[in-house]
Amino acid sequence: MRSGGAPRRRAARLGAVQALYQMEVGGQPVHEVLAEFASRRVGEAFEDGQCGKPDLKLLEDIVRGVLARQQEIDRAVNRHLAEDWKLPKLDATIRAILRAAAHELMARPDIPPKVSINEYVELTRAFFGDGDERRFVNGVLDALAHDVRAAEMKG
Repeated sequence: MRSGGAPRRRAARLGAVQALYQMEVGGQPVHEVLAEFASRRVGEAFEDGQCGKPDLKLLEDIVRGVLARQQEIDRAVNRHLAEDWKLPKLDATIRAILRAAAHELMARPDIPPKVSINEYVELTRAFFGDGDERRFVNGVLDALAHDVRAAEMKG
């Protein structure tokens, strides 16, 4: 399986999205959220929004990376959103997905961009099904990847 698709990495991505959501909506500090994920399993069934024990190093990298570069990440994502639908207007879960994925695309050259896009589109499917949200996330991430990792997106 490719580097981004391993079950522990998938669980890390899910955990990172959940952590970012918890911090934004619930106001929990980063150290509490990360300690919570380190002390429990995220779950077993990915289709139910849970998917087993995460790669804690990747989970922490995504969460801390988003927090450290959130303004830069938000600007990069907003460039690919409609003028009247910037990040603050989006659903909090979609914001967390886009921020986590943007961090991965912008700061993790060890993970192929197409792998990152696919993984976060699948996460979106886990949260929202096969609706417009999945297509929306795919479109935004594809545009962002062409922007920040253009050479790898050719072909």
